[in-house]
Amino acid sequence: MDFEQLAKIENESERVNRTYDIFNENNRLNHSKAARVEFLTTVRYIEKYLKEGHRILDIGAGAGEYSLYFARKGYEVSALELSDANIAAFRKKLTPEDKIDLVQGNALELLRYGDKSFDIVLLFGPLYHLKNDADKQKCISEAKRVCKDGGKIFFAFISNDFVFLTEFEYNVNYFSIGDYNKETFKLNDFPFVFHTVDTARKLLADGCINVLHEVAADGASELLAARINEMSDEDYAQYLRYHFYICEKPELLGMTNHLLFVGEKE
Repeated sequence: MDFEQLAKIENESERVNRTYDIFNENNRLNHSKAARVEFLTTVRYIEKYLKEGHRILDIGAGAGEYSLYFARKGYEVSALELSDANIAAFRKKLTPEDKIDLVQGNALELLRYGDKSFDIVLLFGPLYHLKNDADKQKCISEAKRVCKDGGKIFFAFISNDFVFLTEFEYNVNYFSIGDYNKETFKLNDFPFVFHTVDTARKLLADGCINVLHEVAADGASELLAARINEMSDEDYAQYLRYHFYICEKPELLGMTNHLLFVGEKE
């Protein structure tokens, strides 16, 4: 499978499924100190709202990084993932002690889960792929439906505006040959869908989500990966404290590869 073959797949669900034959999600969040920043930041915000006995639904669970982390801390976790490759990678990590209800399925169809069933809902993968607003709103609506009143829903987006600089790090010619509108600076939504801070805000406002936090989940960590990965553990710990200090600053919010929005069901 390559990008040209991927682009020819007309069925959107199948195209998303096959995307992860190309992109390795299995170790994306844990292969280096720099890569770990997104995970550590996200966990930090989830744990602000987790209480003993809470039930967690991980929609678009990828290879299971978050599901396994919280299940192994004693929380009841249900996980849903579309991609064959991610499901296979997730299952390889499971031990008999891991009490996770893992199923393969589509984020637009959560019929197996009852209304108001979960205290915490994670929506970290689906909005990377849904192109039209109707599907995005259906996904948000389903996440709201299965979330308890007053429960928290966590949304992840790939940030449109900072990708330019990380791509430029890999390719000095990116600004002339990159796959984006050269006038509006909108990235082409293939094979991933990109959001600016404002479009993410509007999407959640239209979905009647009360936003509690807007977070630059990884900040400049991918751009600075080589330097971060050279850090001593002491320096890395202080870098993380710095990152947590700036990650909600409005003036820096868009300067990140991944955005995290923490919402409350109204």
